[in-house]
Amino acid sequence: MNEHESDAPPVINRQLPPAPPVIGSNPPPDLPRPEERPGVADARSESRLKKLLGSLGVVGVLLLKLGAKLKLIILPAIKFFPVLFKTGGTMILSVAAYAMAWGWWFALGFVLLIFVHECGHLLAAKRCGLKVGAPVFIPFMGAFIALKEAPRNAWVEAQVGIGGPLLGAFGAAVCEIVHLLTGNLLFRALAYMGFFLNLFNLAPLGMLDGGRIVTALSPWLWVVGLVIVVGLTILHPSFILFLILVFSAPRVFSLFRRQSEAERRYFEVTPGQRWTMGTLYFGLIALLVLGMQFTHIPRETLPQRGTPSQSGGEGQAVRTAAVGAQLVALKPPATNCVVVRFCGRI
Repeated sequence: MNEHESDAPPVINRQLPPAPPVIGSNPPPDLPRPEERPGVADARSESRLKKLLGSLGVVGVLLLKLGAKLKLIILPAIKFFPVLFKTGGTMILSVAAYAMAWGWWFALGFVLLIFVHECGHLLAAKRCGLKVGAPVFIPFMGAFIALKEAPRNAWVEAQVGIGGPLLGAFGAAVCEIVHLLTGNLLFRALAYMGFFLNLFNLAPLGMLDGGRIVTALSPWLWVVGLVIVVGLTILHPSFILFLILVFSAPRVFSLFRRQSEAERRYFEVTPGQRWTMGTLYFGLIALLVLGMQFTHIPRETLPQRGTPSQSGGEGQAVRTAAVGAQLVALKPPATNCVVVRFCGRI
């Protein structure tokens, strides 16, 4: 053995221990994630649900407070919706139907005149304490309001009957005033239509307004109205005039049978009431005739179809007025509509 080898320290082979596992962002596959541990997901879901319910509760409280404040507005609006649908819907339908013959602006004005007429009946019925329905429009037949209870006597019936022509004549006069202020012939044509519309309704027969009015004067005036309408039907045959005769005949024929005590009391009116209604009735007829004469548009003044007229809106108004100015006055439908012979169209 060499002495150098004996003096060297012995070499010992040492092995390092294995490195500890590195703790990273990903846990070992055998350990569950925090959100997957039992109870953690349930707690988070419960917290979200509580927050959602809390938010809904706040919104519900605010809506209740708002609803309490708007209660006086919402409830009447809900009750009024059927009336709005019945009246407004049938009005729109009527405007569309009339527009096919007369143009949109003239049709709109005509339907509004009918609406004003029916509002006159409505206001008069309310004033007399009667329950009535909202106006309902029937294209090419006019409009009507349904009485939910019968008039107590002839005086009440006459007041309801004359209310429509009175307010309708006022509406036609407003159209003429607008024409005088603007020079727009559309409003003069509407005024003429309005005057004629209400004049025809004053015919003293059955279902027409005049038939209701003369109950306070003398029911025998129904015979006069019957003769007039029969003559019109012979000279100018019309299905609508025929309907008027059919629906009016039962009441006319009732004059020739023996009446009960209740029926006789129904027609009892005081002399003052008779004079008042007679003055209103015959005076209104005279005013409507004068109104028709004043607002009549002579045929020769109307622009011919296809010929140039005023430009712009004024020319459009003239052409529209030409649609309604020439009336076939002896062929009116049952209540408010009239048949128009037009010289031009929009």
